[in-house]
Amino acid sequence: MGNGQREYWQSRIGLILAVAGNAIGLGNFLRFPVQAAKNGGGAFMIPYFVALLLLGIPLMWAEWAMGRYSGQHGHGTLPDTFHRMWKHPAAKYFGVLGVFLPLAIVIYYTYIESWTLAYSWFAATGKYAGITTREGMGGFLKSFQGLEQGVFTSIAAAYAFFVITLGLNVWVLYRGITGGIEKLAKIAMPLLFVFAIVLVVRVLTLGTPDPAYPDRNVVNGLGFIWNPDFSKLGDVGVWLAAAGQIFFTLSLGAGMIPTYASYMKKDQDIAVNALATSTTNEFAEVILGGTIAIPVACAFFGVAGTIAIAQGGAFDLGFQSMPVIFGKIPLGAFFGSIWFLLLFFAGITSSVALASPAVAFLEDEMKLSKKAAVSVVGAVLFVCGNMVIFFLGFGFLDEMDFWVGTFGIAFLGLVEAIIFAWIFGMIKGWEEITRGAEMKVPRVFYFILKYVTPLYLFVLLVTWAVKEGVGVLIMKGVEKPAEIYARWGARGLMVLLLVSICVMTWWAFKKRASDEGRGTKDDG
Repeated sequence: MGNGQREYWQSRIGLILAVAGNAIGLGNFLRFPVQAAKNGGGAFMIPYFVALLLLGIPLMWAEWAMGRYSGQHGHGTLPDTFHRMWKHPAAKYFGVLGVFLPLAIVIYYTYIESWTLAYSWFAATGKYAGITTREGMGGFLKSFQGLEQGVFTSIAAAYAFFVITLGLNVWVLYRGITGGIEKLAKIAMPLLFVFAIVLVVRVLTLGTPDPAYPDRNVVNGLGFIWNPDFSKLGDVGVWLAAAGQIFFTLSLGAGMIPTYASYMKKDQDIAVNALATSTTNEFAEVILGGTIAIPVACAFFGVAGTIAIAQGGAFDLGFQSMPVIFGKIPLGAFFGSIWFLLLFFAGITSSVALASPAVAFLEDEMKLSKKAAVSVVGAVLFVCGNMVIFFLGFGFLDEMDFWVGTFGIAFLGLVEAIIFAWIFGMIKGWEEITRGAEMKVPRVFYFILKYVTPLYLFVLLVTWAVKEGVGVLIMKGVEKPAEIYARWGARGLMVLLLVSICVMTWWAFKKRASDEGRGTKDDG
């Protein structure tokens, strides 16, 4: 590290809350309800839990093991981890994905996160209080984003909240693991759960809001989530969506978990810690996230209306429908404000995690100080974030989200599974998982991690590529020249970031080899 002293987590609860905060993000409260609603409600939950057991938990243990393993050598990112596990010149360049992917994701994630802070303020101050329809809220959101004229006449408000949100992220990162990320987790995560429980209680006590529509009630909303339509299980798309959600919600294949785990001590338990963070995330997603947005939407718009909302995506549910719903209940401004504050806390614990691999890379490999590393990352996020802001209406964000947030994390997950289970070897890998373990890890996961998880990821990746990848690659359906240029601009930005990190990796490892050579000669 640049300061010569590697940090460690100060407490176990801080570690668990931080890694859980990394996993618990906007996807738990926005993406999961939409995925469930779009894919048959209860039918979605069966392949969802199958994917959790066969994909999520095994790969979670593997990522924790890889991070702790690399951390013992003073490094916290995948270039070094893969280099040590796979003695091949190409290994470190596969590991570059573990720095590039989270950095590219946090570029646009921070902007979306800033919307939640803005909307919490808008709810508390009554900025959208007079808007009573989803269409009206859609216009409010677009004017806020600068996509059309409306309540907001410029993008100034959105830009201001972006700067504030980015500043808060940088401030937390400046303070390091124990003074920043761990303290944030200890404050934000309990508040997140308190806010979520308050909202759950309010939703469960709604009953039937409009007596004219007796079928529109919370009970039917809960039934929609938990009563499976078994005919949906024959749809491969449902299984694909469920596996993708598990991958997304646990933050697998994005490089953050190995980085966080690298700050653990050599024999510190990972078996229980990884399982605890997975369980915490699932409680937040399935129990809390699943009990807020979908049931309340069913109570006001009915099951058919909720499905229609879900087809519009997570933004339609979170930023258009929910504000309208809160406007129709007593103390709606209060509940609306804590709904968006809940989303903000979920977002910021994830965004600092997404930025951490790049910070660790600059510290560990480029030998920068903590403040210098954070300053560089903050500057990159600011400059690139402006591109997302000003080209939002032209598909810039969507293009980045597919290649890094969908295809990229699946590909890196497959690479991790192959290197850990087949190149490093499951015998050594299993020893890493179980060393210092405070629970007996079921032996069946040895075989799941070696055979089932890589195959699962391979099928997931190929199916994604066939169903969506080709169309995105050729920009199928994109006809407007401005959107085509913007999407190529997004691709150019991603290539520039990837090549830059590859060049820095080449330089760092070349310098490391040179330093080690001089050290050997001197010792002799």
